[in-house]
Amino acid sequence: MQFKAVIPAAGEGRRLKPHTHTTPKILLQVAGKPIIGHIMDRLLPARPDEVIVVVGAQGDQVKHYLTSEYRCPFRFLQQTDPRGLGDAVYRAKESFSGEPVLVLLGDTIVDLDMSRMVGRGNLIGVKEVADPRRFGVVELRDGYVSRFVEKPDRPQSNLAIVGVYFFRESGHLFDALGRLIAQGRTTKGEFQLTDALQLMVNDGTKIRTRTIKQWLDCGTREAMLETNRYLLTKEGHYKSRAGTVIIPPVFIHDRARIQSSIIGPNASIGADADIQSSIIWDSIVNQRVVVRHTLLEGSILGENSVVRDSPRRLNLGGFSELEMG
Repeated sequence: MQFKAVIPAAGEGRRLKPHTHTTPKILLQVAGKPIIGHIMDRLLPARPDEVIVVVGAQGDQVKHYLTSEYRCPFRFLQQTDPRGLGDAVYRAKESFSGEPVLVLLGDTIVDLDMSRMVGRGNLIGVKEVADPRRFGVVELRDGYVSRFVEKPDRPQSNLAIVGVYFFRESGHLFDALGRLIAQGRTTKGEFQLTDALQLMVNDGTKIRTRTIKQWLDCGTREAMLETNRYLLTKEGHYKSRAGTVIIPPVFIHDRARIQSSIIGPNASIGADADIQSSIIWDSIVNQRVVVRHTLLEGSILGENSVVRDSPRRLNLGGFSELEMG
């Protein structure tokens, strides 16, 4: 089925600083690959006609990665003044002439082959959660969405919105977003996609839900480490190194240099990392990181950072250096 995909990816990533000072949020790595790479791997089996990526101030990095790694028609749109998810999606309006649209959030990995979302009527991905107050939720009536509520104080549903949406007629979505923006209707100071979807429901658009089993958030350091753990069980990779103990699941890039160390479980080691005499588990070590005589747990080390004789837990952005002793 012919369709286009929209990936809003201009978010500043405030909760992931210092990493997002130098790297766009969607290029942060989990299980040996940028977040956007995991999203693309699940999108491409559905064969989109075009992938429209809405980028922010560091958009050139995103463009370089995607066009280098994937053979797919891309279009990159700029959102340097983010005004919410609804505004980001609306930036793609001129790229459409009524064909179906698949929207995938750039900071969330939905572990699903997207061909299972496309062409099956209007669909929104949901997952049952224990505390719906933290999420946008949907309420159902007769099998269809009747109401969208953003972070309800008294939730009437435990079906959280997980960040994947498919609409057979993109015009309905962009018309609703256009009305929202023209009227200046914001929630918490931003144009919310859920508010536009509620307008569509009020207009009579029928939207069903699809239950998503694995919804992998990458919005905080703790969430990234949890996502890393899950993906390593499915997408781990390593080759043995003499003098080093490796405890799966792990991802160790073939170009990583490791000597006299213990790596894993749940560790991701990037390209050209240089690790000596260290123990690293439940951590993400990005490319070109140097680690010496270090014990690391629950840590994220940005690319080109250097750590020597460090304490046990770190959250270092790119090009940082820490030396103890």
